[in-house]
Amino acid sequence: MIRMRYLWLFFAGFLYTATVAAQTVSQPTNTWGTWFIGTVLMPSSPTTHWGGYVEVQARSNGLFDQYFYNELKAGVSYDLDRNVQVMVVGGRYQTNDYQDLSAGPLNLEKRVWEQLSLNQYLNRIRFEHRYRLEQRWFDFRGNTSECRNRFRYRLNLFIPLNTPTIGSGTVFASVYDEIFLNPKGPAFERNRLYGGIGYQFSPRWVGQIGWVNQTNYSPASFNQNQFSPIVSAGKNNLVLSVIYRIIRKGNTAEQLPSQPD
Repeated sequence: MIRMRYLWLFFAGFLYTATVAAQTVSQPTNTWGTWFIGTVLMPSSPTTHWGGYVEVQARSNGLFDQYFYNELKAGVSYDLDRNVQVMVVGGRYQTNDYQDLSAGPLNLEKRVWEQLSLNQYLNRIRFEHRYRLEQRWFDFRGNTSECRNRFRYRLNLFIPLNTPTIGSGTVFASVYDEIFLNPKGPAFERNRLYGGIGYQFSPRWVGQIGWVNQTNYSPASFNQNQFSPIVSAGKNNLVLSVIYRIIRKGNTAEQLPSQPD
């Protein structure tokens, strides 16, 4: 009971700090958007270290309204160890003007990324460290194109609330912070902060509901003897996600309910 009390205090303090940090942007917004994430995972098994996943995502500018963005991505993974995984993924990302969807995409992005994930366990707290290197190709409306690279790091915490480990019937808390770094500038391009609650219905099905604040940063500039500092703009979003796992024979190890997004 004492240990659970400390876990609750830790989680509450983390969320409070995260919320305060998410609100300290130079251009705050009161508008809420919505993210829908559906994922099919195939974890590795004792007989093969190979796995994979497919994900579909849609986003709206408002709460269940003003759809403007979608993602479709798939990849293969290989487990070097129970807690060490590498992955290669390709995806298609489309951004539209929600006020005029019939006009076609504002931007169509193709992306390939390489990823390393490390898991750690401390009593009931699970840590996931995720490192990702992205190669991105953009085609903008107006026949212009651009290539960019980006590095991402995410620290994700999972805390099972009603069971010692995460399995069928477990209610769990999930908190993460992810930074996005761009070698061309701004070096600190984006920050994504998440807090949510999930439930594992069975070895196959996991659902989560949460909040994510995504803050983008534009570079500082100096034009006509005037200096413009870095400008940030953040947006809060409701996140609804569902994960379906393809269970392979002999795979009984605990699976962290990580969102591959």
